[in-house]
Amino acid sequence: MLDVNAGVPGIDEPALLVAAIRAVSEVTDVPICIDSSVIEALEAALAVYEGKVLVNSCTAEDERMDRILPVIKKYGAAVIGMANDETGITMVPQERVEIARRIIERAVYYGIAAEDVIIDPIAMTVAADPQAGVITLDTMKLIKAQLGNNITCGASNVSFGLPERPIVNAAFFPVAMHSGLTCAITNPLIPEVRKAVLASDLLLGHDEYAAAWIADFRAGQKKVASTS
Repeated sequence: MLDVNAGVPGIDEPALLVAAIRAVSEVTDVPICIDSSVIEALEAALAVYEGKVLVNSCTAEDERMDRILPVIKKYGAAVIGMANDETGITMVPQERVEIARRIIERAVYYGIAAEDVIIDPIAMTVAADPQAGVITLDTMKLIKAQLGNNITCGASNVSFGLPERPIVNAAFFPVAMHSGLTCAITNPLIPEVRKAVLASDLLLGHDEYAAAWIADFRAGQKKVASTS
């Protein structure tokens, strides 16, 4: 999916987000994730998008859930549930799971299927807290075991503020995917990241007979041959 964000300070975000979605839809049929914290922008964008969309995101504050989830239901969208609430971001994995559970339960209350809620356990930089990565991974494991929902996160958050970020991000993928990560927010054009995901899929048994790994290798060989 392509994440589309129009959160530029001082602009008409609803109008810009609608224009961005229309522009993206003209050049690709890849599904879209609408990324905005402004309810009015979300509703305007949902009204013009054709197809099922993912909305990023909804936190667990009661007022926030009661505003955004009815809009999600109205347009038949799916939503990312962020595991934080009015108290902030807890550093206790089980508490993050309980926050995620509240979002799922409120979504179901509004008629949204539980599987249409993708949980973001929240990845934070290890440069600020050495245990941040471990806490995120432990939260993923608990979500996978207790809730069973798909899991996303801003995968590059773990390396914020560090040198050689692509290497750190690439190292994060194998352990995160093994812990339950199913759909990261990341840049697939970064070679280290793309290779790490392909290799992780292979080693975790998601790539039968290494078909995707071999196809990617052959595509790379053809590209090299065509430029030589």
